[in-house]
This record gives sequence, C-alpha cells and structure tokens, in this order.
Amino acid sequence: MLSEKLSRIVTARVGDPGAIAAAAARRVKATSLLGEHGKAMIIAADHPARGANGVGGDPNAMADRAELLDRLCVALERPGVTGVLGTADILEDLLLLGVLDGKTVFGSMNRGGLAGSSFEIDDRFTGYDAQTIAEMGFDGGKTLTRIALQDPATPSALMDTAKAVNELNDRHLIAMVEPFVSVWENGRVRNDLSTDAVVKSVTIASGLGRRTAYTWLKLPVVQDMERVLASSTLPALLLGGEVKDAEAAFASWGKALKQPTAQGLVVGRSLLYPAGGDVAGAVDKAVSLL
Repeated sequence: MLSEKLSRIVTARVGDPGAIAAAAARRVKATSLLGEHGKAMIIAADHPARGANGVGGDPNAMADRAELLDRLCVALERPGVTGVLGTADILEDLLLLGVLDGKTVFGSMNRGGLAGSSFEIDDRFTGYDAQTIAEMGFDGGKTLTRIALQDPATPSALMDTAKAVNELNDRHLIAMVEPFVSVWENGRVRNDLSTDAVVKSVTIASGLGRRTAYTWLKLPVVQDMERVLASSTLPALLLGGEVKDAEAAFASWGKALKQPTAQGLVVGRSLLYPAGGDVAGAVDKAVSLL
C-alpha cells in the first residue's frame, strides 16, 4: 500500500502540479549554510537517479520511494541536520511534504553517467541546472566529477563541470564539486581512494571555472586526510559513501572534521539505511561528531 506521505504527493502531482512551485516559494530558507554547531550536516539522496539503488546486500534498497521518503523525513527532523541533497523528483517530494523549512537545499546536477554503464565517465548533466536551482530558491548544486586519465570522455566531463561552477558562482550559489580520480577495471569504473589520487582530484577540481568564491568540495575520507585537506583552501564537506564498519567510519569522520577546511558532512546511505535500521540514532551519532 502507498504510505500516507506518498498518497499526498501523488494527489498533488496529479491534481495540482503547481503545488510544487508554490511550496518552493513559501519555503522558509536557512539563515546559514552551517548549523548552530558551526558545521553542516547534509543528508544525501541523489543515488537512485544514477541507478545506484543498492545498500549492503540489497540491490534495490533505495528503490522503494515511500520508504526512502520516510527515512529522509526522520533524518531531516533530527536536531543538527542542516540540509539535504537530491534530484528534482526527491526534492519536490520533500517540498510537497513541507519538511524543508530552515534547511539548506542542494540540487544534484549530473546523473547521466549511470552506475555500471560503459559511458559512466561521460557523466552528462541530466538533473538540475543553475537557473532552476536559483528559481527554486535553493542554496547550490552538486556535481560528480570523475577524472579518468585514460578515458577520452574526461575532458568533456571537466568542461561541463567548469560550466556548472561558472553558472553557480555567477548566481552566488554554492558549487559543490565531488571529484575522483577513476580507473577502468574489468569493465567497471573504480574510484582510486589512495591519498595521492584524492589529492590530485582536489587540485584539479579546485581549479575548475573562472570563479571559485562559491565553490566547495565534497570529498571522501581516506588515509592521511590532513594532507588531502591541505591541498586546497576551498571549504570541504566530507562524504560518507557506503559504510561497512560504522565505528571506524565515525572515528575517521570525527578526526577529519578537526581540519580547518572541513565544514561538515554530506552522508546518505550509511545514515538512511544503517545496520539495525535506527535512522535517528545513526543521524544523531553523526551530528555528535560536529
């Protein structure tokens, strides 16, 4: 059965599509990118649009929209959570549910490089653009920027990211760039999470665009994170990814957050689908690191 939340959304989408724009117009915006604790705690939910629905051993965990929305609502209600990152379908659902007041909102921009595809590096901008992010009253846009030195699609991916950085900076909106040095292995893309590779991705991403005043980075937490965060003065948000050892992940996040450029966390699956299912508890523990 459809949940009560899903029923409300479908009723609005069928009978009153204009309700989405109206909800965006009346949304109470956040007064700061950072919370009262001086750090951002952003919940990420843009994975399904890239075909990445799996969590743990369940390849379709995020494919149940009613359940995903229920988990997002629980997470957004927790003290210390400052914002959300998602594609238009998810953010519009949350707008219709009225749960984005006082939150920062970031639109996910390039989702065309579908997970597991032969064209994964050719990650085209099939989601938000800067103009719509501005019109919706959101705070910024996020790009996934994979740098595969042996893939001829990389220059176009870098150019498209630079264009998004330019258009967001021109509008005084945050350009959240998530860079990886990536390699093809056995027909699949693997992100190189060695310290040297992440440092290289940071230095490349930091130089994209004609302005960087509003550019922030979204970075994985790896070994020697102090060296990674020392490779740029751009503000950095730490991503969670899929976590196998929760205690180790929380410890590494807490250590990295002590670095001066680290401005908070952007975490999705590991908080929305934690082992044991306690979304509120997982979110509260992450917030406690801030």
